[in-house]
Amino acid sequence: MRAGGSTPFGGTIDKTIAGSKPWWPQTARPPQGAPNILVVLFDDVGFSDFGCYGSAIRTPTIDRLAAEGLRYSGFHTTAMCSTTRAALLTGRNHHSVGVGCLANFDSGYPGYRGKIAREAGTLAEMLRPHGYRNYMVGKWHVTPLTESGATGPFDGWPLGRGFDRFYGFLDAETDQYAPELVSDNTHIDPPGNYASGYHLTADLIDQSIRFIADHTADRPDIPWLTWVALGACHAPHQAPADIIRHYDGMFAHGWDAEREARMARQKAMGIVPPDTRMPPRNDGVKAWDEHSADEKRVFTRLQAAFAGMLDHADRHLARLVSFLDKAGIRDNTLILVLSDNGASQEGGPLGFVNAMGPYNFRPEPMAEKLRRIDDIGGPDSHTNFPHGWAMASNTPLRRYKQNTHGGGIRDPFVMSWPKRIAAKGELRHQFVHASDLAPTLLELVGVSAPGEIAGVAQMPIEGESFARSIADPAAPSKTSPQYFEMFGHRGVWQNGWKAVAFHPSGTPFENDKWELFHLDKDFSEVDDLAEKEPERLAEMIKLWWREAEKHNVLPLDDRFGPRFGENATRFHGARNKFTFHAGMGHVSTDIAPDVRSRSYTIEAHVEIGEGGAEGVLIAHGDATSGYSLYVKDGLLVHDLNIGGGHEIVKSNRRIPAGARRLGVHVERLVRKEPPAKGARTGVSEYTLLIDGEPAGALQTQLGFHTLISWSGLDIGRDRSSPVSHYEAPFEFTGRLLRVTVDMHDDQKLDGEAVGNTEMARQ
Repeated sequence: MRAGGSTPFGGTIDKTIAGSKPWWPQTARPPQGAPNILVVLFDDVGFSDFGCYGSAIRTPTIDRLAAEGLRYSGFHTTAMCSTTRAALLTGRNHHSVGVGCLANFDSGYPGYRGKIAREAGTLAEMLRPHGYRNYMVGKWHVTPLTESGATGPFDGWPLGRGFDRFYGFLDAETDQYAPELVSDNTHIDPPGNYASGYHLTADLIDQSIRFIADHTADRPDIPWLTWVALGACHAPHQAPADIIRHYDGMFAHGWDAEREARMARQKAMGIVPPDTRMPPRNDGVKAWDEHSADEKRVFTRLQAAFAGMLDHADRHLARLVSFLDKAGIRDNTLILVLSDNGASQEGGPLGFVNAMGPYNFRPEPMAEKLRRIDDIGGPDSHTNFPHGWAMASNTPLRRYKQNTHGGGIRDPFVMSWPKRIAAKGELRHQFVHASDLAPTLLELVGVSAPGEIAGVAQMPIEGESFARSIADPAAPSKTSPQYFEMFGHRGVWQNGWKAVAFHPSGTPFENDKWELFHLDKDFSEVDDLAEKEPERLAEMIKLWWREAEKHNVLPLDDRFGPRFGENATRFHGARNKFTFHAGMGHVSTDIAPDVRSRSYTIEAHVEIGEGGAEGVLIAHGDATSGYSLYVKDGLLVHDLNIGGGHEIVKSNRRIPAGARRLGVHVERLVRKEPPAKGARTGVSEYTLLIDGEPAGALQTQLGFHTLISWSGLDIGRDRSSPVSHYEAPFEFTGRLLRVTVDMHDDQKLDGEAVGNTEMARQ
């Protein structure tokens, strides 16, 4: 007889209770002294951005944790967010587990499925059999976004991969004032907005405290894993205005002076060797003094928004650490603070106040940036800083996120565990990789990786524990080689040496120039030894190809646009009609109708009483970009919002009471000649419809050419950040039956532009 599941019943069952013996299966118990684990994962924070790594940005909470524990100078990631998360969670290389690139697409090859393979259990799945409760808060981004809707499938969501609770978002980024939130397996509205003082970072810390407080109240006898993946400091850079303004004066000296100041602090701290040399500016970055006064003012404010976002996050992290202290559980809590890749290059050479316009060929000239300077970091901005400040974030390393030079893959890593780490404020210089984290944590807990999870045989752990380095600063680095690859950029490390190749997109891979660095003696990768040691370089390149074949890196693919375009086409297929019924929830943007660069018709079936009605019929996007069809002042209104620029058409007559069909028809007018590269792709005509009859029109060159919005679609309301000039949610007060979207098959996207836009989203 079974006791439930496959466990045999261990008692005795007779005809009556008198002759029977009860039995209870043994519950999972953690090893004696197993710690709580708090992982705080920042996004797009560069090597030097924490105060304890050389920055002047205020991060006293992180600095305190470093002073009470350890800082690693040789922690390496995978150059992008999805991929690093996959490696951190599984203890394997990201290509090996199917997340060779972003979760945003599935290329159809084993290393590029955009989803963690079932054969690669997550840390949560590995700890669960040992009594741990597992809580995930914040950014996930290892689920294909085409699987992020209300119907899932949910097997790749946090609750499907070993976590017991989830509160956060599934995409690469989200608006900090109007986030795309999920609670467990359900999309929800954010509990506040900008006007009420809401900010996602504060909300995520609130939820982290709640999960841990609930756990402590219910089961103080068992440990927990809480994984807090903040949106900070991924674009959009958003933080309270007073914090942002505090940093204007601090960064007015520009990125060249900032780099020098940071490296001087790093040398004084021992983060980098005293003989470390500053690399030349990254390609395309001009000297600070070559920019105009207006440019300097805008660039400084954009950097201040980044700094303010990090400062703001540190302030709220202080609340979480304080809670652990007050609850009496900090002593046996292992806290890790790290970043997922280097600082972002997606802001381009001039940065953005609202990137959503330029993504759709609506320019953002410097005069407009300057006019909107006080909007930076606010609710209708989508800001990112320029290349020069990203370069400073990665001091003293070369290049950025996406690249396999140090600026893309070398990141801060702080470890604090009062009960077990005797070292206070010490440094560790071992080479460590993201895939090494999970085996390290398993060793510290005192358990082994399982051979099987939920009936699925597990692939070997590929990372190597660095637990020995905690107590021994002289412990050796990992013994196995470590490869890197992202969008064709390549690299491999072994025994203190690194070979690396920057790959210009669209060029033959065999034309890539490989460089060779003795990383143990050349922290900043400035002394290329390729010509002096050609034989060593040749062996390192051969090693890279062997590792690439071993870990599912092949085939190399540098196509941005086709990857994203093919994924969208495969998901939507031949579908050209959508029906949305009243009462449905929020639809994520990757699942919503793709109306970019095409003709389509939207029609809402409504009933309006004699007293009239108003409100949103359909809205996709937010204040930074999107479209909305709504009723206001008795008129039908359509707003095409491109980067905060509004093209509005109102009906030329009032809407009569009764059962009505209210819509808009968009006709993409074909150009006689193809547009020049980077130009707007044509004219669209927007015609309002009342009961199928034209009721007003406009023509515009603006339109959604590469991206509608990061924010999703709503029916009968605009849930948070308003697309148009109304106060959200502006729910429709009549009776809304359904909304249909019929799309023509004339879509023609600029693949390169789409790819560049999607890359800026990651």
